[in-house]
Amino acid sequence: MTPNLDLAPVGNCSISALIDRNGRYVWACAPRVDGDPVFSALMDGLDPDHGFWDIELEGLQTVEQAYIRNTPVLRTVLTAADGASVEIIDFAPRHPKHSRTYRPLAFGRIVRPLSGSPRIRVRLRPSADWGARRAGTTNGSNHIRYLCTDVTFRLTTDCPVSHILNERVFRLERPHAFFFGPDEGYDQDVGPGVSAALDRTVAYWQDWVRTLYLPFDWQEAVIRAAITLKLCAYEETGAIVAAMTTSVPEFPESGRNWDYRYCWIRDAYYVVRALNRLGAVDLLENYLGYLRNLVDASAGGHVQPVYGVGLEEDIDERITETVEGYRGMKPVRIGNQAREHLQHDVYGQIVLPLVQAFYDQRLLRPGTIDDFHALEKVGDRAFAMHDQVDAGLWEFRTIARVHTYSSVMCWAACDRLAKAADHLGLADRAGIWRERAAIIRERIEREAFVEEEGRFAASFGNRELDASLLQLTDLGFLDPMDPRQVKTFEAIERDLKKGPYLFRYIEPDDFGEPETAFNFCTFWFIEALYLNGRTEEAREIFEEMLSRRTHAGLLSEDLSLGDKELWGNYPQTYSLVGIINCAVLLSRSWTDAR
Repeated sequence: MTPNLDLAPVGNCSISALIDRNGRYVWACAPRVDGDPVFSALMDGLDPDHGFWDIELEGLQTVEQAYIRNTPVLRTVLTAADGASVEIIDFAPRHPKHSRTYRPLAFGRIVRPLSGSPRIRVRLRPSADWGARRAGTTNGSNHIRYLCTDVTFRLTTDCPVSHILNERVFRLERPHAFFFGPDEGYDQDVGPGVSAALDRTVAYWQDWVRTLYLPFDWQEAVIRAAITLKLCAYEETGAIVAAMTTSVPEFPESGRNWDYRYCWIRDAYYVVRALNRLGAVDLLENYLGYLRNLVDASAGGHVQPVYGVGLEEDIDERITETVEGYRGMKPVRIGNQAREHLQHDVYGQIVLPLVQAFYDQRLLRPGTIDDFHALEKVGDRAFAMHDQVDAGLWEFRTIARVHTYSSVMCWAACDRLAKAADHLGLADRAGIWRERAAIIRERIEREAFVEEEGRFAASFGNRELDASLLQLTDLGFLDPMDPRQVKTFEAIERDLKKGPYLFRYIEPDDFGEPETAFNFCTFWFIEALYLNGRTEEAREIFEEMLSRRTHAGLLSEDLSLGDKELWGNYPQTYSLVGIINCAVLLSRSWTDAR
């Protein structure tokens, strides 16, 4: 079976997994999203021996799969040629328990006969040592222990254990429940216990969705994107990962295989901003705690662009040979070299979400004067770095320039600190930050402007374009109708747009010329079309992007121009942010739609 990205995530903000169209677990890491894969089949070539969990139906003919409405609870129906069928329900428990949120390192699975006399086989083959081998087992009368690398999992079930150990084909005559979780006793009847956890999990997610402020149009797409962004949060610390996977290449045999299972300050900034538009204040508040810890640790010094979900600085990149890679395409990377980079936009992406705490009355922990003074240290760093070379937001490995986007983000940090100081009644500090913002603005307008073309360039003193220049409007640096921004938009449309899609840039980089469109940039372009008064074009391209989603309603990082196949890590938070932002922007109002 050729792996693809038509996968459905399940999770509970502690653990997550990707399930293919046949109901097979093909990817999950533990004890955290950046840990060793317990299910590694997605990264182990075309015919893996282990690293999966499937339920095979004898004589399988058709498969139907969809989420239970407004939840990440997945329902798969397998039907055989003789009409026999089974239903598989997959979820990760998440619900209130003992005055807290219960989110164990566990998956629940229920298999029910629907019609006929279905015969099934359960194959549970977790992996260990980064897919190098099948996890060892021990077992009791109603459980099996799987000795994975960093975690020992216990499967508790009311299905005969020998059926699973021997992968025996048997007739499914009643429902069976499976709880694949921590190595500890399951203190209740597994069937009723898993069913009760399922009901409470469904209720939790449907209640959470009820708190969202939705646009009138495209609600299903927005809900699915919002739920999946929440699944990309590691709730224990507040971190938000860029994607659940590592090393899905940006296009075939490109070598652009990166590990995205970490918290990029930039990506998380866009995530909390999008979810804030929907009123999802829980993720915002938790992430602000993560940022405050980073601010304290940096003490006004260098901030990495990316950290581990537990605030770890050391996520050094290495290559593993124990798995074959997505469709056999190596390398498979663990860790990310970007942690070594200078990317000066991060200072703005720390300041912008944190200043909201000085205004937002919903927050349980409003921002304090002490918080403001701690944040000023980040602003000091932004001002110091605004005209220094860095790797830029696209994380070039061998190209160092003064990138316009990074400088504008440093300007935004100073600008927002000035506004926050005014709000807090700190007039002297407001004056200092306004002066610094003006200095940075003057430098950008002088150094990044291509006079003869009347537009901005992607770096100081150069002429190249990249899609991040579309963000000058979003950040408040330029009005969308400013002639300089109009000219910049026209140049980007002329040079970076291929069909309806947008490239990040077209210049060769460390790995040659890009060959796939970057989905988040296409969404930026849609927003720019709208701001330039071309609303119908914007809606048409938005609908085109929605048509490229997987059956689970999600997108990866990149899209090939020829066959329109998704590439890059999945599900990509950037891309889901684009769905939410464009839907909110382009939707009819509730009043107009009456």
